[in-house]
Amino acid sequence: MFVSLPPWAVARNVGWPEQARLAARLGYKGIDWPFGAVREAGVDATRALLAQLNIVPTIVNLPMRDPLGPDDAAFEAQLPKLDEDAAFCQAIGCSRFQFVLSPTTPNGQSKAERRLHALRRLSMISHVLAKHEMRMGLEFLGPLVFRMRPRPGGAPPDTTLPPPVPFIWTLREALALARASGPSIGVTLDAWHWYHSGGTVADIRATEASRIVHVHVSDARPMRAEQVRDDMRWLPGEGVIDLVGFFRALKAIGYRGGVAPETIGARIPADMPPEESARIALEATLKVMRKAGVA
Repeated sequence: MFVSLPPWAVARNVGWPEQARLAARLGYKGIDWPFGAVREAGVDATRALLAQLNIVPTIVNLPMRDPLGPDDAAFEAQLPKLDEDAAFCQAIGCSRFQFVLSPTTPNGQSKAERRLHALRRLSMISHVLAKHEMRMGLEFLGPLVFRMRPRPGGAPPDTTLPPPVPFIWTLREALALARASGPSIGVTLDAWHWYHSGGTVADIRATEASRIVHVHVSDARPMRAEQVRDDMRWLPGEGVIDLVGFFRALKAIGYRGGVAPETIGARIPADMPPEESARIALEATLKVMRKAGVA
């Protein structure tokens, strides 16, 4: 396992290629990179930069618009572009996309209907990715706040809409969808979401390493489920999540990919200098990984 810099979480307001240089300078071994800026830079320049810095292009967000949206024609029209984008990723040495799953269904759609729709789309994506030896991780969102309507502090509820229907918000269900979708689909396992969904170390140990595409790590303080917000994350090792067990389980199944410290919240405030925030996140992550015997 190696630590990969997620610029949006711990090195805000730093663009490409400076964020790659920052990651390498501090000792990160990989970077969760921005698709648009790197695509514009091109294959040759990007490969040269990464080789010079000795850093891995770990993962990138799936560059498709609304891949699980309602319009089949709009989705299918994007598949040739996805084929090109996957080829680009392969050319620069990246083999991973990630995509965030909504934990509720849209507009009162049943869970079964949503699952069938997602399965069709993800199967088609898997087919394209397989041609380029790419995989995609589905990130599930565990905290209760994502399944509430209205969300605390948000706009007043639209009473014309039906109540939210929970979809997928646990590792087990995300894995089941991934397995059914094809060999190129797995999960992005975020310790914060795993913990707040009631996930266990046993769940991780029951997972094939090939289905863990990427890992996010942060920590949490004790709170009632209804109080948890996504921007309340602590640095790894500061809270109550069993991160030692988390990492030991990943080691036991043979996971060897990237680990991104996604500490979102007051612990790393937005006005902290990027070099300082990225350094603090790296040091905290490595400390926990060393305690678990994985770094």
